Amino acid sequence: MKQKITIGTRSSKLALWQADYVADCLRKQYPDLVVEKKLMTTKGDKILDAPLAKIGGKGLFTKELEQAMLDGEIDLAVHSLKDMPTEVPEGLILAAITERYDPGDAFVSNTYQSFAELSQGAKVGTSSLRRKAQLLHVRPDLQIESLRGNVNTRLQKLDEGQFDAAILAVAGLKRLGFAGRITEVLPQSVILPAVGQGALAIETREDDKEVRELIAFLNDEATAHCAQAERAFLARVEGGCQVPVGVYAVPLEAGKGLHIEAVIASLDGQRLYRDTIEGPVSDAENLGTKLADQLLQAGGLAIMHELGLLLDRK
Repeated sequence: MKQKITIGTRSSKLALWQADYVADCLRKQYPDLVVEKKLMTTKGDKILDAPLAKIGGKGLFTKELEQAMLDGEIDLAVHSLKDMPTEVPEGLILAAITERYDPGDAFVSNTYQSFAELSQGAKVGTSSLRRKAQLLHVRPDLQIESLRGNVNTRLQKLDEGQFDAAILAVAGLKRLGFAGRITEVLPQSVILPAVGQGALAIETREDDKEVRELIAFLNDEATAHCAQAERAFLARVEGGCQVPVGVYAVPLEAGKGLHIEAVIASLDGQRLYRDTIEGPVSDAENLGTKLADQLLQAGGLAIMHELGLLLDRK
């Protein structure tokens, strides 16, 4: 068995929590295994003065880690699955997806007790076009402004009064001990989560059979099936952070089927297309693709064209 594994990770507190979680799991499973971390900085960490959509979207927090893997500097990388592009570089593979923790989006405010209580024209911070579009669909009067930085930085900006409220991932807040800052978990009728939100993805070299076998126990089959459907949906829509898309799959009773709900919205939230689909787990990828086609035909395709995306609809 391999005697040492090196995990590549960003240096933000949440990224370190994720890497430490996987490292601790590995140490418990294999007491003699030496697990080390290699801290790295990605493009997404360096550019903090521009919205994600304007500097490249998904992949901003993964490319440097992936190159280090291909170069043999690290054995695996731990990512928030929602940050992962739908296409993984040649030579790499998502070898495990952990059990989903909490997919929700949190409303955080020092002034208002709920999203519904926000006053006319209130300023809400988020770095996500997905959140912005869905919130504007419900409350077109709101000022939705870009809020970048790690979780601590975003909360600090809120506390400084730069925003009336902020929207952050529930999982990130809970993992860092900020559950008490959650004013309200927004219902999915208001906002659907990002692809894979709440789950961790462990990426390795495709030809590194030993490492893949070592981390196999971390893969949660139910979450992996849901992620497969959600990522297939996103791949069909060809969207990243630049596209207001939400999608959420859940296992049906007995674990043999999936229920998937998704949304495509215009940037201003005025047009929003939402639909669901159900089917067998074995057909997860096709279900995600089919649901994407349903929404694109309902009006989502026009939104994609307006966003300047050239789609190949075969």
